[in-house]
Amino acid sequence: MKPGDGPVPTGTAMRAGDGPVPTGTAMRPGDGPVPTGTAMRLGDEPVPTGTAMRPGDEPGPTGTAMRAGDEPGPTGTAMRAGDELVPTAIAMRPGDELAPLSIPITRTLIVAGAVASRDYQDVHHDAELAREKGSPDIFMNILTTNGLVGRYVTDRFGPRAVLRKVAIRLGAPNYPGDTMVLTGTVTDVEGDTASVRVVGANGLGHHVTGTVTVEVTR
Repeated sequence: MKPGDGPVPTGTAMRAGDGPVPTGTAMRPGDGPVPTGTAMRLGDEPVPTGTAMRPGDEPGPTGTAMRAGDEPGPTGTAMRAGDELVPTAIAMRPGDELAPLSIPITRTLIVAGAVASRDYQDVHHDAELAREKGSPDIFMNILTTNGLVGRYVTDRFGPRAVLRKVAIRLGAPNYPGDTMVLTGTVTDVEGDTASVRVVGANGLGHHVTGTVTVEVTR
């Protein structure tokens, strides 16, 4: 060692101005921190372990080699400057059918849906008053149906699905004891947005028909 040298790990030669040195690594004045077992020179940028980079390169996803000007790609994907992002948010195509969803129409569902949507009309919670008005029983309100249709579509398109428009028309009422089966068909796909034709059928016929526009965000 020479005057001015700092502490030296056993078996390592250092010169004045050298920084701390990981055991077994050769460094020069001005070198930055070095990952264990990696040789660096003046001007080198920190290097992710196992990735070959050059001055001016941008950090890439783990295990991905990138060059200056490259755009970040999805994890594990190498992209080059000038590449365009590939739409992958919606894998469906026009004509594709969504898996059906069966919903038991219970008295609790009808009443809870009405209360949750602040619809206090007696035909949605009082069977006796509903019969006085000509209905055989209480029946589901349109706001509950609207919510079930939206849930059906977002469940099928995943957690990034956002409803942009729900347009429905009611038909045969949903009475307690029946079952509504929701089905859907993709009618249009544009970028990350799709239109879905939805039908909800019960034992009396079509309870609801309509179109839902859904966007799958990135």
